[in-house]
Amino acid sequence: MKQLAYAGRLFVKGKPWSFMKGFIAVVLLSALSLCAERTTVATFYVDDQRGSDSAAGTSPDSAWKTLDQVNQAATIPGDRILFKRGGLWRGQLRPQSGAEGQRVLYSSYGAGDKPILQGSLSYGTEDCWQQSRTGIWSTVAPTVKPLRILRDLRNSEWQISFQETAKGSFNKITSGTESYYRLICENPGGKRNLIQLWGPMIQSSAEVLQLKVRIRSTLAFVVKEGETMLNRPPWSTAYKGRALPNRVEKEWQELTLNLLRQGNITQSALHLFFGDIIPEGAQVDIQPLEIYEAGYTRGQPIPCDVGILIMDHGQAWGVKKWDLPSLTRELDFWYDAAAFQLHVKLERNPALIYKSVELALTKHIVDENLCHDITYDGLAIRYGAAHGFGGSNTKNITIRNCDISWIGGGLQHIRADGIPVRYGNGIEFWNSAENNLVENNRLWEIYDAALTNQGNGSGDSVSDQINIIYRNNIIWNAEYSFEYWNRPESATTKNVTFEHNTCIDAGCGWAHAQRPDKNGAHLMFYHNSAQTTNLVVRNNIFVNSTDVIMRMENDWRSGLVMHNNLLFQAEKPLVRWLIKNYYGTGNFRAYQSELGLDLHSISAQPTFKDPSKRDYTLMPGTPGSTLATDGGVVGAR
Repeated sequence: MKQLAYAGRLFVKGKPWSFMKGFIAVVLLSALSLCAERTTVATFYVDDQRGSDSAAGTSPDSAWKTLDQVNQAATIPGDRILFKRGGLWRGQLRPQSGAEGQRVLYSSYGAGDKPILQGSLSYGTEDCWQQSRTGIWSTVAPTVKPLRILRDLRNSEWQISFQETAKGSFNKITSGTESYYRLICENPGGKRNLIQLWGPMIQSSAEVLQLKVRIRSTLAFVVKEGETMLNRPPWSTAYKGRALPNRVEKEWQELTLNLLRQGNITQSALHLFFGDIIPEGAQVDIQPLEIYEAGYTRGQPIPCDVGILIMDHGQAWGVKKWDLPSLTRELDFWYDAAAFQLHVKLERNPALIYKSVELALTKHIVDENLCHDITYDGLAIRYGAAHGFGGSNTKNITIRNCDISWIGGGLQHIRADGIPVRYGNGIEFWNSAENNLVENNRLWEIYDAALTNQGNGSGDSVSDQINIIYRNNIIWNAEYSFEYWNRPESATTKNVTFEHNTCIDAGCGWAHAQRPDKNGAHLMFYHNSAQTTNLVVRNNIFVNSTDVIMRMENDWRSGLVMHNNLLFQAEKPLVRWLIKNYYGTGNFRAYQSELGLDLHSISAQPTFKDPSKRDYTLMPGTPGSTLATDGGVVGAR
């Protein structure tokens, strides 16, 4: 959706995008004037048990309660938001930016375990499940009932946005007392965001909305989903859902979209994507009817894809499948996006077998898109199927002393050949990132990379990644400990340092066996074309993987410095170089001399204090004790 910020062809109520930019500036100035009412920084407290969102939040005795309140609060640079230790909050944190020298802090207060921000739904009671067939248990199907009409849409105004190669026409047709819109598609473009239909603004905070339209098309197609969205940066989704029935044909039919609330946004615009579903040459007639606030008469929907099914906090987990017939082994599961349901292969009700059943949703737990000047300290981030910390275009971000676990595995997109692609990193800086620090964290059970900066920017959003440091972190059971790539050739990466990190058992986590691309590696350097200078990997410990310690897809060594590391695994290769070349312990010196990497590094087995308890303190005299931090301080937290 960010592409709209650079599109010159978006029209809002008949006015071009240049007008919209001016409108946004007015909105932002108004917001800033509201923030200016408070000039003294404050500390706000959040207590999941005793708090209240109607309280002031300025003391432990008047603490807020929910993430929604934290997300919508009007913070100013220098504010501190503290979560009570021992507490748990489900949902998504959408942090607010600070200013240079006045960061916003998200941290903790009190005694006990780190406060948990958790991106999953709990389905641990019997009434959450129904047996849909022998050996298959399904979450109870939600039944939606309209409660009150929110707006009559018959005379509403709608606009179209054609992006890149997409081309067509869009006109309002009046016939007698009725009117509708006609979309003629000359070229759909092939991507969902290349044809976007924008409707009127909707004001609501209901859990579900129900949109009704009449629709017909000269060429049949299937409507996949609808949304309401902010019609300004950061283009966040407010409501999202699928259409029933969803097949559009020559005769008029009524189509209903049940739109589930995705975030704490009260005003948004109706929005439909068409670029990947309308056939070339199709003439589509659309008549908006009504939109309702609705409720559930039975069950609760699962609002988005489920990437991990976690039982008893990691004692067992599910294997994600892509249709119902594929559920053949115990704990195979499938998320049915059309019905907002999850189905799992089990002989009995899951809540009778396991004490805890968590459904990790495909959302970033901390969504820091476009954020800057923020520090996170001492939080536990877990059970999310996208990224733990995720977002593009970040600056002056510090993440320290955090525990990040059971992350990733959600559906990112469906390839053109029909193959689904999953994703999910512990901490990701996507596209442009500058002056970010990640230190003293623990990360485990990550679908893709524990730590990564990567990007593929274009136009006005070139992916420049400058001055990023990862240090003193402990990582285990991630498919990759550190992943880097950046594109295109016009992008710049410089001064990225990965140092004093202890990285164990790459590819040994929950995700590896169910991945279509099993390639555990501590250092995963995918194809990189950015102008890369001074990317430094030094003083780290890399031990054991399912594949290799380091993998590099193309030769960009001129920008990479590696030295003073310890690399070890007993039998498998240490380095996979340009797909076909391998180096192991036996020819480690050849790797150093031929590639000029890892000078002053060693290949030897270190001795840890108690790896069974994830205590990776190095024992006295062990190899590596002079090369990398032993992680003892972090491991003791």
